[in-house]
Amino acid sequence: MNEARPADAGQSALWNGSAGTAWVEGQPALDAMFEPFEVRLVEAVAARRPRNVLDVGCGTGATTLAIARQLGPSSQCTGVDISAPMIDFAHARGEAAHATARFIRADAQGHVFDMPRFDMVVSRFGVMFFADPVAAFANLRRAATGAAQLHFFAWRSAAENPFMTVAERVARDRLPDMPTSVPGTPGQFAFADGALVRDILDASGWSGIAIEPIDVACRFPASALTRYITQMGPLGRALQQVDAPTRERIVDDVRAAFEPYVEGGDVRFEAACWEVVARSMHSQPKENSP
Repeated sequence: MNEARPADAGQSALWNGSAGTAWVEGQPALDAMFEPFEVRLVEAVAARRPRNVLDVGCGTGATTLAIARQLGPSSQCTGVDISAPMIDFAHARGEAAHATARFIRADAQGHVFDMPRFDMVVSRFGVMFFADPVAAFANLRRAATGAAQLHFFAWRSAAENPFMTVAERVARDRLPDMPTSVPGTPGQFAFADGALVRDILDASGWSGIAIEPIDVACRFPASALTRYITQMGPLGRALQQVDAPTRERIVDDVRAAFEPYVEGGDVRFEAACWEVVARSMHSQPKENSP
């Protein structure tokens, strides 16, 4: 078996720096945007009534806290994320709400959980950033009980999600050095290939794998669009490196390109995703062939 790669230093720096801060500052709009997925995960948890849930890549904690509310004090939901700014924010939210949820700042790929403990592992777009996804899902399986269920959402391809790439497409001519996603590397569209997702889960010891394409209507307040453009994703980071006039021109161009998605007071789009469900299987993961 190949040795697991260590946590991706670039991802750690990103989510503990500008990206993590941007998600904290944009939390209300982002929670609104992804609320349909939170609802679906809470419904899945309600149907199973697990005792201990792990929310992977929990971010600022909205889904973790919603699951904790659903389960009540007799069960517990734990959120884990590599981002200190987001975990600190999630913890503060939980304390303010007197929630039973708890939060861990760690890389779920290598963190040693109290195991096997979790009878459900969930994620709302938090599992596409591992340096070694097979090692990460094997670690999550070891932290799960023998009857546990895995349930997560991941993006399909960039081509199927034009809303998510509007900003980069429009700004590329002015910012040719803006980073682009590389297939097979950690990032938003790392799980675009459903067959790859299946292979990862199979190699890491999960069974009963079901991968379904879903298209989900999402929205967030149009008043948050400029913040979304200027702070989120590769464009948000690239704009920090340009002079004020260039920044203003780019933002104007990008804002105009988003107009087809603005309806009244909302920004609306379809999110093309995978909904993935699997169950734990406590045997040794298969060898990860080179």
